[in-house]
Amino acid sequence: MNLQISGHHLEITPAIHAYVTGKLERVTRHFDNVIDVNVILSVDKLKQKAEVTVHLSGKDVFVEAIDEDLYAAVDSLVDKLDRQVQKHKQKLQDHHRGQKISHIVKD
Repeated sequence: MNLQISGHHLEITPAIHAYVTGKLERVTRHFDNVIDVNVILSVDKLKQKAEVTVHLSGKDVFVEAIDEDLYAAVDSLVDKLDRQVQKHKQKLQDHHRGQKISHIVKD
């Protein structure tokens, strides 16, 4: 996994970098095919914003979260991202099993 963390109007300290990296390990634990992860953390007066773009095999997932606290924004972001990745993984598993959904049309 290729991880890039950048900040807008914010310096990425080792503590923030370690926190984000630790939280994103949860996503890679659920789905191994993560190719690239770009995280952007930004600060606007009273709003802390965290954005992530995850490049999976066959799909890009973009998630953002805004909160008053940067760590809370990262937590919310990882929760949303985890749901999206699990949803994508479930769709892949459903399609590759060869199960066909038959629609019955009633006259």
